[in-house]
Amino acid sequence: MSAAQAQQAFSIHPSAEEALDGLHAQVWRAHAWARAPLHTVATGEALLDAQLPGGGWPVGALTELLQEAGVHNEWRVLLPALAQHGSGPVVLVGPPHPPFAPALLAQGLQTQRLLCLCPGAFAMDTAQKATPPLAPASCLWATEQALRCAPVDTVVAWLAQVRPHQLRRLQLAAAEHHKLLFVVRSLQTQHEASPAVLRLKLSLNVQSHVCVEVLKRRGPPAADLVQWAARPAALQQVLAAHGAPERPPLAQTPPARQMRQQP
Repeated sequence: MSAAQAQQAFSIHPSAEEALDGLHAQVWRAHAWARAPLHTVATGEALLDAQLPGGGWPVGALTELLQEAGVHNEWRVLLPALAQHGSGPVVLVGPPHPPFAPALLAQGLQTQRLLCLCPGAFAMDTAQKATPPLAPASCLWATEQALRCAPVDTVVAWLAQVRPHQLRRLQLAAAEHHKLLFVVRSLQTQHEASPAVLRLKLSLNVQSHVCVEVLKRRGPPAADLVQWAARPAALQQVLAAHGAPERPPLAQTPPARQMRQQP
């Protein structure tokens, strides 16, 4: 079969194209943006919103954030949305470090909304002894129960050990109860199967810019890497005045469009 014959054989007749356009909105073609009605929450960064179906974080769906071990860029990416979305609890399951309340409050997140579960090694009991981390199964159970709790707005879970069918269960719970769900995992899981609607790779470059690469979305592959300044303008000015050195690169990243820093 010649190339021309193959192209003709696999091309879609105009009438068939019209018929596909008339199908239910849940039917999605890989070369196009998902047309299913999505409830989304703006990320707080315009260029990142432009790369996400619906223009923001999907509500009622699983979003995975992948990053190198020992790197914690999730707060820089999630904080604007967490501060603006709802007024109910933001449940943190298994955070690797205790959240620094004054910094979160300065960025607009009311700290009384935070509820930490499975706190791990940083938790202290009444005798001031470190408590051991809970088992992965316990963290999964806590994540699912948080999603089923009516007052909760958002669940952020750090799950080091989780299988695709367990993620699928969390995805179904988020969809059923219409919650924002973020699961933070190691970058080593990048090539594993996942039911997540959205998968992002997070990193920090030499200019201390947060870099976000869209690994999976309901739409065509993302061609652009999105980045923006991680430090607020006021903090950057103070560090520059004191001659603070630039942060060394954590990973090599391709050129990207830079976001304009908010004043």
